[in-house]
Amino acid sequence: MDLPIDLGALGPRGQSALGLVAFTAIAWVFSSNKARFPAFAVLWTIAAQIAIAALLLYLPPAREALGSLQIVVRALQQATTAGTSFVFGYLGGGAAPFEVTNDGAMFNFAFQALPLMIFFSGLSALLWHWRVLKIIVRGFAFLLERGFRVGGAVALASAANTFLGMTEAPLLIRPFLSKVSRSELFIIITAGFATVAGTVMVIYATILSNVAPSMLGHIIVASIISVPAAILMAQVMMPEDKGVTPTPAGAADDFKYASSMDAFMRGVSDGLALYLNVIASLIAFTAFAALINIMLGGAGDVAGAPLTIERVFGWMFAPFMWLAGVPWDEAFRAGSLMGVKTAVNELVAYVELSKLGPDAFTERTFLIVIYSLCGFTNFASLGIVIGGLTSLAPDRRHDVIQLAPRAMISGTLSTLMTGAVIGLIWVG
Repeated sequence: MDLPIDLGALGPRGQSALGLVAFTAIAWVFSSNKARFPAFAVLWTIAAQIAIAALLLYLPPAREALGSLQIVVRALQQATTAGTSFVFGYLGGGAAPFEVTNDGAMFNFAFQALPLMIFFSGLSALLWHWRVLKIIVRGFAFLLERGFRVGGAVALASAANTFLGMTEAPLLIRPFLSKVSRSELFIIITAGFATVAGTVMVIYATILSNVAPSMLGHIIVASIISVPAAILMAQVMMPEDKGVTPTPAGAADDFKYASSMDAFMRGVSDGLALYLNVIASLIAFTAFAALINIMLGGAGDVAGAPLTIERVFGWMFAPFMWLAGVPWDEAFRAGSLMGVKTAVNELVAYVELSKLGPDAFTERTFLIVIYSLCGFTNFASLGIVIGGLTSLAPDRRHDVIQLAPRAMISGTLSTLMTGAVIGLIWVG
């Protein structure tokens, strides 16, 4: 299928620039108050995203620091393998008690890759208790509060989403969840959808390591620059009413770990819950997608091939991926991955991307896809955020149920904007 636009005249960077305008315009179409369009915020946020991404990716010291994170990934993998091989033996990466003729067949996703999130969850809690992560999050929150004119409570929760999960981050402002405005609550939910937690960043980097090295740095950058995009998309879709004072962070709540051991063990317990939830989700959603494909296959071939859910999502998301900067001949495959991420989750999408191999996309497209997929916007997360926030603030149940589905739109637009930013600044 040909695209009725002269791609040669537009150029790859112009294509991504058009996407930044288009994604903002789509958010405005869904706005609750179209007359209050934050034009200055749009320009400032896009400029800030470009500046932050360029600084982190192309400033030599920052780029070297991000590249060196692959050493951290290998160290965490080796440490986790020591634990999994002790518990699960050769299933967990230990020496096999028989001759192995196919090393690739020995890899076990449940017992070798996913246990990393248990260990890293405990390590993250320990770093929080030691104030390492806390200082980073509060510093980022300060920059968001000053740079994007949001209240301290929103800034703190949004910043925390770069390292914590979409239900853990609001814990830091639990006393204020009943006080924030609907617009502020919408920003908090959107930021949760548009970012990923630190506990899974290393997993994604591990999954993608066979396709491209040094992925952890890109995952971290994607999650960081998606926060300003989330704030912008939420402000466009649900502008704050005139005269409303932003909610300050004040004396924010904390996790109140009793000791380093308490922090580590509670983190491990949380990681175990996440591990089991991910395994259950992978089994259930993969089976559900397979069942849908079996039923769709009964309809016969469409356009010369069997109809599958991946093809349907490819058609749906291909125009959006093209707007992010993906060439049209690669947009269908990229759109399929974006659809998998939305219907199932980003972990499955990254697994599918790793299966395609390094030759499936050009380097520029590969990075756009990596950044566009980096967010928790999917239907399973919709249930998680509704259940989590309503338990933290029962009096906001009605608002959360109303806002969360809309936040899936703003969260998706946020990660697509992040992908477009990378497409705009990529220099190879």
